[in-house]
Amino acid sequence: MLASYMTIVRKEFLRLFRVWVQTLLPPVVTTVLYFLVFGKFIGTQVAPINGTSYMEFIVPGVILMSVITQSFLHSAFGYYLAKFQRSIEEIQVSPTPYFIMILGYVTGGALRGMVTGVMLLLISLFFTTIAIHNVLHVVAFALLTSIVFSLAGLVNAIFAKDFDSISIFPTFILTPLTYLAGTFYSLSMLPTLWQQFSVWNPLLYMVNGFRYGLIGVSDVSIAFAYVILITLVLLLSFAVWYLFYSGRGVRM
Repeated sequence: MLASYMTIVRKEFLRLFRVWVQTLLPPVVTTVLYFLVFGKFIGTQVAPINGTSYMEFIVPGVILMSVITQSFLHSAFGYYLAKFQRSIEEIQVSPTPYFIMILGYVTGGALRGMVTGVMLLLISLFFTTIAIHNVLHVVAFALLTSIVFSLAGLVNAIFAKDFDSISIFPTFILTPLTYLAGTFYSLSMLPTLWQQFSVWNPLLYMVNGFRYGLIGVSDVSIAFAYVILITLVLLLSFAVWYLFYSGRGVRM
């Protein structure tokens, strides 16, 4: 089982760095633009939020936004490519348990998410000074978020009929939810109706948990944020295992 797991992880690891221009460069360029436009150009005109500068306030949300997207896309494209190239059939005829297959692809997606997060955190230091409030929370929320969206990427890849299908979910669902998760604003700045609507957005708890770890500021309960994330990990893990077990989406 360990050999099977390491084989999948090695394949995903090599894919991440072999095409780094496609996997690592785009989030760097996009994030730098966010920092420049929202942080430097617009942020200097915005009053501090919860005692922190606007630039410092948006850094955690912008970083986690890329972590979410990159972990999702990596596992989604990784599994879909395996279906497209028929290499997934070679794994399935081997005595590799389904949970090892899932763990391998999720590890690849989480690895890309974490590598992206570290890169962007280092880049943010060129724009502002961040004294990390709690390293444990930073790592925990980044890792749990990467796992959640790596699992979600697998679900998307299982049902995808072509490469364009993989882009639909991040474009029309992930991106709007991320913007509505307090990435660029505090929940207290919204009207009451929108505050009540926002608390149903699970990404709100991910962004605020990660923000609390970095700068010690949050609009939600950190304990409840952990509950949301762990629940999503468990639910998605079971859902993906069931889809693998039922053979759903294996054939093109």
